[in-house]
Amino acid sequence: MATQWIVRHGAMRFLGPFDADGVACARGAEVVVRSERGLELGQVLCEATPRAVELLSEPTRGRVVRLLTEEDRAEAERIRQAEEGELDACARFVAQRRLQMELVDVEHLFGGERIVFYFLAEKRVDFRELVKDLAREYQTRIEMRQIGVRDEAKLLADYGDCGKPVCCNTHMSAMPPVSMRMAKLQKSTLDPSKISGRCGRLKCCLRFEQDVYEEFQAELPPVGVRVVTPKGQGRVLAQEVLARKVLVEFEDGRRLPVAAAEILTRLGR
Repeated sequence: MATQWIVRHGAMRFLGPFDADGVACARGAEVVVRSERGLELGQVLCEATPRAVELLSEPTRGRVVRLLTEEDRAEAERIRQAEEGELDACARFVAQRRLQMELVDVEHLFGGERIVFYFLAEKRVDFRELVKDLAREYQTRIEMRQIGVRDEAKLLADYGDCGKPVCCNTHMSAMPPVSMRMAKLQKSTLDPSKISGRCGRLKCCLRFEQDVYEEFQAELPPVGVRVVTPKGQGRVLAQEVLARKVLVEFEDGRRLPVAAAEILTRLGR
């Protein structure tokens, strides 16, 4: 049995290889782990093979303490209920000190080593006095983390337009860059309301398919190029990237789709 497993843990879905000596782990198992942050809950994803670890951008590390018990579940529910009060208390202190920040979520570690508050802000916020207020209130380490709108979706979003759980809340460990150029290449609608995710930014799934589109597009002659085909010579009017075809206007006026494999020569513009 593997002695190391990839475990997902924390509100921000951290990933890393965790030692599991003496604990009978399996994929999907819910566990209590000792991470660099403290004692917290996690889920076993897969064996920590060298290849799996190599694919992690910023892996965390630690050890699996035990499989989740019914007592642990009850304690986790108690903590979840306590978090509601902690978020309210933090909001009260923020209002008292008139800080320009918007609280998003709170994470109370399972072992109680720290409480992490996540917030949005347009500029840097001096929250040192706020941390002192919260530390006096809860007698534990307080951590304030400024996040972006994509991280907010990662914390709070549930389902996307596709009807499935949002990617940033499930399998994604890093937020990929996404641009309108990708939407244009994939011939998606350019209506922002239809290609934006729960975070208000362009959907990450546009990035997932981009490599395939770029690979297929490289096989096709650009628009405007003259080509020779078994059906004659003509000029490329448009590309059908996924179909690996181009629309060609022939010298006799015909406009026909032609597969990339049928193009014999590119003559230039």
